[in-house]
Amino acid sequence: MGSFSIWHWLIVLLIVVMVFGTKKLKNIGGDLGGAVKGFKDGLKEGGQPATDEAAATTTPPAQVTAATSATADDKNTIDVQARQKS
Repeated sequence: MGSFSIWHWLIVLLIVVMVFGTKKLKNIGGDLGGAVKGFKDGLKEGGQPATDEAAATTTPPAQVTAATSATADDKNTIDVQARQKS
């Protein structure tokens, strides 16, 4: 009762073909195959660091320096200027 025989699966396949048609099933199969191929290619590329991404991730973040101005008006104000380290 838990498993279906080959005849059950053939009837289900026949109904699916009648409902969707062979052309649509062929397109679905091609799309699924392309997705699987793209997924496998993505996994292969994920193991190898890309040169552009590696260069972008090794760039140090910008350094923040503080320049204080001690005038009579604003003794508590600190001017900050961000500079990128070269």
